[in-house]
Amino acid sequence: MSISTQTSGDGQTLTIRVQDRFDFNVHRDLRQAYEAAGKRFGNYVLDLRGTTYMDSAALGMLLQLREHAGGKRQAVRLTNAQPVIRDILAVANFDQLFTIE
Repeated sequence: MSISTQTSGDGQTLTIRVQDRFDFNVHRDLRQAYEAAGKRFGNYVLDLRGTTYMDSAALGMLLQLREHAGGKRQAVRLTNAQPVIRDILAVANFDQLFTIE
């Protein structure tokens, strides 16, 4: 599976890692990752260190995660994106919707 999760020690943050391709094929796995925990976390971190490809479906999934998190910019952080992924996020103006680190 290209999606893995980790909960912080204090239980407030869910980190989701996306490996390889971030496209429609991981839609179900991503949704299960943030819904299966059975609760809403205060913070979500999407670790894109291993992400090599992202398409428009992935952008839509990020918007769904943001909505799940309450629609607040600071509730979802996108971290460790490779330059090509950062470029995609920049073109889509996602820096206005998410904290990108």
